[in-house]
Amino acid sequence: MRYTPFGKTGLQLSQLALGTGNFGTAWGHGADPDACKAMFDTYLEAGGNLIDTADIYQFGESETHLGRLLAGRRDEVVLSTKFTQGASPTAGVLATGNSRKAMVTSLEASLKRLNTDRVDLYWAHFPDHVTPTEELLRGLEDLSRSGKVLYVGLSNFPAWRVAHAATYAQLARAVPIAAAQFEHSLVRRECELDLLPTCRALGLGMMTFSPLGGGMLTGKYRQGEAGRAQGLGGKVFQAENSPQRSAILDALLGVAQELGVPADQVAIAWAASHDTLPLIGPRSLAQLQSNLAALEVKLSSEQLQRLDDVSQLVSLQVERTARIPVA
Repeated sequence: MRYTPFGKTGLQLSQLALGTGNFGTAWGHGADPDACKAMFDTYLEAGGNLIDTADIYQFGESETHLGRLLAGRRDEVVLSTKFTQGASPTAGVLATGNSRKAMVTSLEASLKRLNTDRVDLYWAHFPDHVTPTEELLRGLEDLSRSGKVLYVGLSNFPAWRVAHAATYAQLARAVPIAAAQFEHSLVRRECELDLLPTCRALGLGMMTFSPLGGGMLTGKYRQGEAGRAQGLGGKVFQAENSPQRSAILDALLGVAQELGVPADQVAIAWAASHDTLPLIGPRSLAQLQSNLAALEVKLSSEQLQRLDDVSQLVSLQVERTARIPVA
């Protein structure tokens, strides 16, 4: 696996990040401890060095599993986790959101579950539409100065808030916003209109999740499999619910057949072609091994163009153009 600089930081990160939303079974859908260990070991053996989790994943089980797996190997990885929603399904109003109080409470709990004294990359998981940017950044600055957080990022934030926070942090000489995390796949390309150019202009690292559309882009749901469509209550899942999405999957399966590889590898290779760092979120060792093999897939310019054309955001582009004043 190759390593590339992450935004303006000094971090050298692997081409794919291991997302651990499936580490645990508290959500009723996920991987048991043995499967978690097999995936963790295989990812590191392949040269992967970025592990991403969140306190809410499997209601804390994901972090707990990682805390055990990282024993003796902590310095081999960049450990990334998130706060906002809390680890408990009954977390109260003071333990959720992005206030200073919530982030401190969340971080201390995450450190205990992860069995570590620091988080390498700490994310605000979602905007809470309450906490001012100034409070969020000052809180993250305090955690950075304490040495418990090394880098900070914003996940699922709109482009204007990412730009505002990054600019404010620079002017206030607070801990810099190092990265943004957002969904990106052949069926979710909206970020290409604003978040991608914003991050590139500001020099932010870009981590993208759900390159398989929650499994839809593997084609498995056409074969009657349930997966995330039912296992996670439809969360982080994109349904094949439009003529365009059916055309996208048809084109993807066609390219996969031409190359003689599974569809998941083509979808991940396409996502990685945008100079982002895709997060894969396997539930089994077999899924992980197939996802990792995407690094060997070489899409031709014609194949990339075919996938781009069938998945283009025509309606959004037309709407955006229509709002430009005509002289």
